[in-house]
Order: sequence, then C-alpha cells, then structure tokens
Amino acid sequence: MNTTYTLDIRGLRITLPGTARPVLDGVDLTVAAGETVALVGESGSGKTLTSRSALRLLPPGAHVEGTVAVAGDDVLTMTDGRVRALRTGKAAMIFQDPRAAINPLRRIGDFLTEGVVLPKVMSRADATARATELLHAVGVDDSVLVKYPGQVSGGMLQRVMIAGALMGDPSLLLADEPTTALDVTTQAEVVALLARLQQRFGTGLLFVTHDLDLAATLSDRVYVMYAGRIVESGPAHGLFARPRHPYTAALLASTPRLDAPAGRLAAIDGRPPDLRTPLTGCPFAPRCRLATEACDREEPDLRSDPDRPGHRAACHHSDHLEGSAADV
Repeated sequence: MNTTYTLDIRGLRITLPGTARPVLDGVDLTVAAGETVALVGESGSGKTLTSRSALRLLPPGAHVEGTVAVAGDDVLTMTDGRVRALRTGKAAMIFQDPRAAINPLRRIGDFLTEGVVLPKVMSRADATARATELLHAVGVDDSVLVKYPGQVSGGMLQRVMIAGALMGDPSLLLADEPTTALDVTTQAEVVALLARLQQRFGTGLLFVTHDLDLAATLSDRVYVMYAGRIVESGPAHGLFARPRHPYTAALLASTPRLDAPAGRLAAIDGRPPDLRTPLTGCPFAPRCRLATEACDREEPDLRSDPDRPGHRAACHHSDHLEGSAADV
C-alpha cells in the first residue's frame, strides 16, 4: 500500500443485506498529507459511507471487499483494539450535527478529553491543556470546558467538535457535511477555520458535501459520486470549469445562481437507481440526455483525459460534453 497517502481506498465494494447491488461499487479514492479532497454528489450516492469506512463505521451485516488504508494500515483487517486506537489517533471525524454527536448530559470538557484519557494516551492534566490549546485555535474560550452542550450555540458547538477531532493529532480528518446544520454566516466561519487548521497541522482532509461551490472553494481535488461509484475525479478548478461527465455538468447546471434568469430552478430529472434493482450499463443513463444504447448495455470505465493530467471520467460520451453542461 502507498504510505504517501493518509487515506488510500482501493476497490472498495460494500454490499448490505436485502440489496440487489453494492451500495459502494469499486470505489478508489486517495487523500495525501496536507491535501483537501471533496467528495460530492446527491444524497444517497454513498459519500458518507465512503468516509465512514476509513474508521470502519459500517452498517450491521455489511459485506466488504477491497482495502481502506489510513497512513498505510488497512482498517478493514485491523483488530477491534487497533481500530479503537485509530479513532483516537490517526483519524478523526467531524459529524454533520454536533448536537446529535455530543452527549448533552456530559460537560464539554469531558467530551474533549475522554477519548485520549480513557485509553491512557494522555494524562487528564495533559488532555485538559491540549483541549484548551485547541479551543483557542478554533476561536472558543476555554470557559466552555465546564459547560454543557445545551449552554452554547450551534456554531460554537461545531467548533468544539472540530477541536475534539484534533485532540489525537490525526493525520486524516473526515468532515461529513460539517456546515449543514449551521446558518450561512457561521458556515463561512467554520469553512475558513477548517482551511486554516488543515494548513497549520498538515492534516489530510476529506470533505463530504453536496455544496459544489463550497467544494470548489475549499478543495484541491474533487471526486464526484453517483449510485455508489466514482464517476469523475480531478483537480477542483479544472473539474468544475470543464466537467467531463453529464452528472457533474447537471449538478453544476442545477446550482442556484444570483445572476441566473428568474424562473424555475434547473433540476436533474428522474431519481437515482433503487438499491433493490440490479444495474446494467451506466447508472446515470436513465437521467442523461446524452445516453445511447451503448450506455444502457455497457458500464463505462473511469478513463484518463490525455489533455488534463489527473482528470478521469466514466462516460462513453465525455468527448462530446464540452460546452453542453446546460443542456444535460
């Protein structure tokens, strides 16, 4: 395995009981040290499950194939003890809703310190000092250590969660829609904070979001996911400026714009495929205006673009997509 990556997912396939096809189907994804990678797509595309696989937070009964390496070690083959150590050390997650993720009956100081005190990674005094340092780094006064979650605002609690994720000095930070539950102003503050902390600590960051503008602003590279598969990936600026998959183009076309003509917002017709139905061909074909018989018959492979290093798309018609994003 390539230890130059803080996260290296290869051929990840996850099947759940009662489904006719994998919920994740051959996912390849990497995050390098100090790099910010965005994972985008509609709800249900597999983004959250992909990110949670890095901590082996998998649904009951899941059948898993492939490898998920964090700092060179395959999480899927670790003992339970090593996985618990991983979650308080090399990798950490910032969840979507801090009020659902932080115990309302425990003081914030306990939330921040117990993950490193209980496994004896730090003494309580050292853990409190570390928590204080990180709270200051995220712009929160250490007086919150003695408060309960219900006594602070949602924006402040999200900052507390970010500080908690950094307690074990992780090499990989997983952020699952960390701004969804916040107002627009607080969202901007949290995103700017994440960018500063990522640069300061050199942490690899996987940022899961459905907000394409946010992904374009924050990330170095982007993976676009549809129906449990990566359908396009590449450097953020180039991918959003010239998408090579109809799904990416359609997502961009449906993003609300202040300068857009008044009227009905653009939308992607149809809906993602049902997990209870087997797939043949390209999973996006039923919703794609460029689809042909070949798309219904044969699933396209992720192919590199010879003119754009690092850019790949899984589409039979990517060569014909140039300039047609608004028509997809």
